[in-house]
Amino acid sequence: MSATFLGLPPFPEAARTAVGDSRTRQNLHKATRTIRGKRDAVVGELGDDWQRLRSEGERVKTHTLRHLDHYLEQLEESVRRAGGTVHWAADAAEANAIVTRLVRETGETEVVKVKSMATQEIELNNALEAAGITAYETDLAELIVQLGDDLPSHILVPAIHLGRSQIREIFLDQMSEWGVPAPEGLTDDPKALAEAARVHLRELFLRAKVAVSGANFAVADSGTLVVLESEGNGRMCLTLPETLISVVGIEKIVPTWSDLEVFLQLLPRSSTGERMNPYTSTWTGVAPGDGPQEFHLVLLDNGRTDVLADTVGRQALRCIRCSACLNICPVYERTGGHAYGSVYPGPIGAILTPQLQGMASEADKALPYASSLCGACYDVCPVAIDIPEVLVHLREQVAEGPGHVGEKAMMAGAGAVFGSAGALDAVQRAAGAVGGAIPRNLPGTAGKWTDTRDVPDVPKESFRQWWNKREQEEGR
Repeated sequence: MSATFLGLPPFPEAARTAVGDSRTRQNLHKATRTIRGKRDAVVGELGDDWQRLRSEGERVKTHTLRHLDHYLEQLEESVRRAGGTVHWAADAAEANAIVTRLVRETGETEVVKVKSMATQEIELNNALEAAGITAYETDLAELIVQLGDDLPSHILVPAIHLGRSQIREIFLDQMSEWGVPAPEGLTDDPKALAEAARVHLRELFLRAKVAVSGANFAVADSGTLVVLESEGNGRMCLTLPETLISVVGIEKIVPTWSDLEVFLQLLPRSSTGERMNPYTSTWTGVAPGDGPQEFHLVLLDNGRTDVLADTVGRQALRCIRCSACLNICPVYERTGGHAYGSVYPGPIGAILTPQLQGMASEADKALPYASSLCGACYDVCPVAIDIPEVLVHLREQVAEGPGHVGEKAMMAGAGAVFGSAGALDAVQRAAGAVGGAIPRNLPGTAGKWTDTRDVPDVPKESFRQWWNKREQEEGR
């Protein structure tokens, strides 16, 4: 029942289609600017403290990644000491197999889910469906996307591309197929839509025996996992079922509770524009008579250790999934998340997806170019990921790979010319002689550049020629 990103066109093609959808562009424009305004207000009130928090968040994440082996082992020991079970998954297939097996062992055929980027990344819902297990998304935006057989388009607000009238139609058409139907006469008033979702989900919460979650953070020294949310649906999943299975990327670790305190200030302000999230849920193993009585932690690699090996690209693993870079990005605001063809859209997706998946496909190769390199994403990142730097780094890898024959030849020729004073002087003299005969639109792949840019007029003489003439006239 779940849609998949597999097979979507590369970014340039998808973006060309997306910018023609005026309704989606209007929804994105309104939503991103609203979130951006709220963020600016709560960040601004901290003054210089914000930059100090940001620097500390960067320091903690960088330190943790450098000593990831130590903290992973510490987390494993802490979780086991608290009564949980730890599983290690090298890739998506192994993670899906582990979760499927754990659900089957309970005898259940359905699970409720907390919003989780990691489970979207590995397409867990599809794997469970293939095994005869139904996964019910309980985050409001994820529910909308699931009911509409759609794809998420934003890290924080997966249904940001939809208007409330569209959501109303989805509820009326699809809710009955998944459980409690939408009430007759449902309007597109946000309160009415939220109430319809609340009634629909409440039945699922009360009957579900198994829940699947991700985690925003995992505290190594205590084995505590943390989820931040705005609705309370996540807390229902984390407390009511008998079995809880959490799929967490290995980069989500923080060493101590003191380190967690930093991120509990950074993340809400950067994501929802709030001083703190309405719901911050923590769980540590199992406690008799309180919450799930069986807890499994699946630690997911799925390409992360390869990213860690790249001294430039590894900073992407500092990401705390706040979506601030999406909300500020002029490219994302005009194209939306679907154009990126990835679970991780926007600027962070443009650097994270190619590193996790590799750049074997044309779609992955195109992602590092899905940016104007304006640098706004770096300015708002709460953990100071230099996204433009990584984008350029990945573009270098694309250019050094197979293909781009014409571009490589042009760069080699330019290198030869600029590396020799005599060659440069000869080329400048020739260009000045032909002057206006130089074409305004270049052929082949170079035409993509000149289609949207004007070739500057070539002066009759170069600076070098002018200077030499001046020196001769003055007798120097």
